[in-house]
Amino acid sequence: MHLPNKLRFVPSQIVTVTLLLTLLLFIPQIWLNWQAYHNFNSIIKYEFKLQRLSDEITYLDEVLTMSARMNAATGKLIWEERYRQFEPKLDLAIKESIKLAPQVYENEDAKKVDAANQRLVAIESQSFELVKNNQKQIAQLLISNGEYENQKQIYADGVAKRKRNISLQLQQKIDDYYKIIFWAILESIIILVMLIPAWLSVLHLLQQYLKAKKFAQAALEETNYRLEMQVAERTAKLKHKNTQLQQTLQELQDAQVQLIQTEKMSSLGQLVAGVAHEINNPVNFIYGNLMHLREYSQDLLSLIKLYQQQNFNYNPELNSFIDEIDLEFIIDDMPKVLSSMAVGTDRIREIVLTLRNFSRLDEAEMKPVDIHEGIDSTLLILQYRLKGKHKQQEIAIIKDYGDLPLVECYAGGLNQVFMNILSNAIDALYEWEEECLKGEAKKHLSSIIIHTQVKNEECVIISIKDNGPGIPEEVKTKLFDPFFTTKPVGKGTGLGLSISYQIIVDKHKGKIECISAPGKGTEFLIEIPIKQTR
Repeated sequence: MHLPNKLRFVPSQIVTVTLLLTLLLFIPQIWLNWQAYHNFNSIIKYEFKLQRLSDEITYLDEVLTMSARMNAATGKLIWEERYRQFEPKLDLAIKESIKLAPQVYENEDAKKVDAANQRLVAIESQSFELVKNNQKQIAQLLISNGEYENQKQIYADGVAKRKRNISLQLQQKIDDYYKIIFWAILESIIILVMLIPAWLSVLHLLQQYLKAKKFAQAALEETNYRLEMQVAERTAKLKHKNTQLQQTLQELQDAQVQLIQTEKMSSLGQLVAGVAHEINNPVNFIYGNLMHLREYSQDLLSLIKLYQQQNFNYNPELNSFIDEIDLEFIIDDMPKVLSSMAVGTDRIREIVLTLRNFSRLDEAEMKPVDIHEGIDSTLLILQYRLKGKHKQQEIAIIKDYGDLPLVECYAGGLNQVFMNILSNAIDALYEWEEECLKGEAKKHLSSIIIHTQVKNEECVIISIKDNGPGIPEEVKTKLFDPFFTTKPVGKGTGLGLSISYQIIVDKHKGKIECISAPGKGTEFLIEIPIKQTR
């Protein structure tokens, strides 16, 4: 079937229209089925029950009549008891019938039946009283007289007529139900006759659509195959260019890292050397003058003692001033003050010397170096961070130094490695401590263990281990990548460990390894040869 472009519909539209048509055609069918269900439910709920009650009323009326007559005939009170037993049941059955079909009990015939029933009840009650008074014969005559029989006949005819009317109503409703069922079946047949061609047309159109789609799919697959071939060819070319670009990028990154490290160490060395020089001059001046100050103070103190031995003790003003300045305390404390100042200047001179050793500006070439001296100078630089701030506790440094020989190395570069690793350990310990404080966890005693030893008389091993949170495996594999960092923006460049790796592996032909797991701390193992091969 060929359709013009304007008359073509996609299968989804055809199916939608057919479904809507099906629903519209089945709405009358649903209405007929609902009406049939309603009529059938009415028959079950009302008519059948009404017919059953009519039969029950007839039966109970006969039981009451028989009980009254037997009571008059035998004079036994058991028949009155039977009468009284079934009388409430009859009243209840009549009330239920009135509730189900009130219109049946509101016409003239119903009133006559009700009057006859009341008269029968009165006669029967009178006969029961006569029997109780031992007037059985009179009771028999009362029950068998013409009035009782006449009222009984009126009541029986009325009940029978009512029962016939109920049966006729029931039959009428059953006939109506059959008619609705007939029309529902007929309408279903008509709907099926109308819908079968429509659905066949839908299936035919769907077959055509699927056939056309199959041809289009084949054409699309052929086009895709050609495109894939072209893409594969271009991808191979791009891959080759990308490889070249990656090599160039790696070379640029290495050069950048090296440049940054060089500039950083140069700037740091110049800064440290300049600070050390500027501090060293005034400290030497103070240190040199302390010796003269000590001599001058001793001379002045001796002079004061000589004066005290003279007769100026009778001068009240002088004695008052001596008490005010506490001369005895000054004489005792001044030597101590001068000694503490000398100790302080010695300490400052040691710090300046350590700063100069850390910068190693005069040791740009490889030469034998004391590794422990470089670690100590680095720890001195980081001393202000180890003490903690605010609620942070001090980080304990545990030194487990071995007996190391002088190691041939670049001292400044090696000190930079120690600085990077120790700084990272301090950061990790303080961050973990803050998390523990936020979570109200048990206090954690932070510590860093530094261990050194000789390996095979050819290499030395330096271990720097903290008891911090540890490093996940996915992070540990990227630690030495350039520009990789887990710190927030502005707090880390991602170059520290990359530079450390380059210094240890490339410059010193050594090894650096990270051993860590979440919750088990982090350890960096550095292995460098004692002597470098030329």
